[in-house]
Amino acid sequence: MIIAVDGPSGSGKSSTARGVATRLGLRYLDTGATYRAVTWSAVDRGLDLDDTAAVAQRARELELEVSTDPSNQFVIADGTDVTAAIREPRISEVVSKIATNLDVRKELIRRQRAVIDAAQSSGGIVVEGRDIATVVATDAELKVHLTADQDARMSRRAAELESGSVTAEQLRDQIVRRDADDATVSQFLVASDGAVTVDSTHLTLEEVVDVISRLAKETVPRGREL
Repeated sequence: MIIAVDGPSGSGKSSTARGVATRLGLRYLDTGATYRAVTWSAVDRGLDLDDTAAVAQRARELELEVSTDPSNQFVIADGTDVTAAIREPRISEVVSKIATNLDVRKELIRRQRAVIDAAQSSGGIVVEGRDIATVVATDAELKVHLTADQDARMSRRAAELESGSVTAEQLRDQIVRRDADDATVSQFLVASDGAVTVDSTHLTLEEVVDVISRLAKETVPRGREL
């Protein structure tokens, strides 16, 4: 089973998708981590992020390993553990330049689909990002559009980040500006066809996981179990 979870920054996609994967015994893929890993690599090598061809070539050459174990997440880029580094403000501030590079997107979507295909032998996967239901996994059995109002999203993102590690301006940039930039190449601000919208503004993480897990179990064809 493939469960696609799309939505804007700070809506709780990562925590929710990991929770659902853990609950249902599925694999988990954070597609945003792949874009952040390419960003880290490009920045680390001093590439001009506006040189779309050079950045796309770096994406194709990058040796990338992204864990699909919801209880043990890690990202390794060219042999370096960048799990923490890709979440630093310096990466968050420029990741949209990578995410809106169409050639980078083509390469990473190819890799993401390979991970999804491999996970099918172990029961399935919960995949979260911007365009999972519309582009990456259009055949997902369950498509969820996870949303929340802007205040809730900013509050959640602030809680996720280390206290004092970002300014209020940087936080707003990560939520508002990134969504505006990414919306030029991905339609994630509204639900895709066939997707169920879950507004998490007034729900706890556990409640959101409950809702999506229930929807998944209702979606499973007869004769199968989650």
